[in-house]
Amino acid sequence: MGFADLKSPTGLQVLNDYLEDKSYIKGYVPSQTDVAVFEAVPGPLPADLCHALHWYNHIRSYEKEKASLPGVKKALGKYGPADVEDTTGSGATQIVKTMMTLSSLDLMRRKVKKKPKKPALVSKSTILRDVKPWDDEADMAKLESVRSIQADGLVWDSSKLVPVGYGIKKLQIQCVAEDDKVGTDMLEEQITAFEDYVQSMDVAAFSKI
Repeated sequence: MGFADLKSPTGLQVLNDYLEDKSYIKGYVPSQTDVAVFEAVPGPLPADLCHALHWYNHIRSYEKEKASLPGVKKALGKYGPADVEDTTGSGATQIVKTMMTLSSLDLMRRKVKKKPKKPALVSKSTILRDVKPWDDEADMAKLESVRSIQADGLVWDSSKLVPVGYGIKKLQIQCVAEDDKVGTDMLEEQITAFEDYVQSMDVAAFSKI
């Protein structure tokens, strides 16, 4: 079925939907096809039919050149969604045909509508680190200052002091890191940068979440 009654709201909606992804009724340049449909439209279109309105104003700008545009005018039913001749009726028959066209267009949109993408899984790791001071006189509270290191994808967790020997304790601190955002080497460099308090750092345990 081609375009039916373009003087009715239903017919104009079909035209608007048809022009959603097109600049012209047929082809890539204005032609007698556009002139034939333009002359069947009853004047300026409402703003809510944005695709048809844009096309209408564009073709209207060719008012003086209409006769020289390429192509040959055909019956209105030759143009439209199915590009076949429209056996235009009246009354109930025409309403049924129009409703069938709208239903077909709606079904096509549903079929081509892309399924929403599932959110990508974020790969994370739990890392337990041993942070060792220089000696037994170290202020262990200051070792906790490594928590001041902040990065997107890094979350600090629990910590505790663990005896090493000779009165020395080490800080065991756990964190959760997003693998794509927080590198192990990068975090080690930032922790050992607290060189006034940190003598060394080792990874005590590592597991994927």
